[in-house]
Amino acid sequence: MPTTQVTIWSSRATCARLWQWLQDGAHFYVRGDAARMAKDVDQALKDIATIHGGLSPDEAAAYVRRLSADKRYLRDVY
Repeated sequence: MPTTQVTIWSSRATCARLWQWLQDGAHFYVRGDAARMAKDVDQALKDIATIHGGLSPDEAAAYVRRLSADKRYLRDVY
């Protein structure tokens, strides 16, 4: 796991809690390095949707795109 994710995604309980928050309508904001961190967070969200939401990889990618389209997943990356 890349070091940018270690603190955020190190615990299954944290990931499960994030999944529940997203299911409850939470908004998710990412700010930081576009070259590495933003891609890692995007993949981590897909992984969480797969593991904790029981979605296939394609469904997880569509879920993350839908979060973005609904303005619930916003990225301020540079």
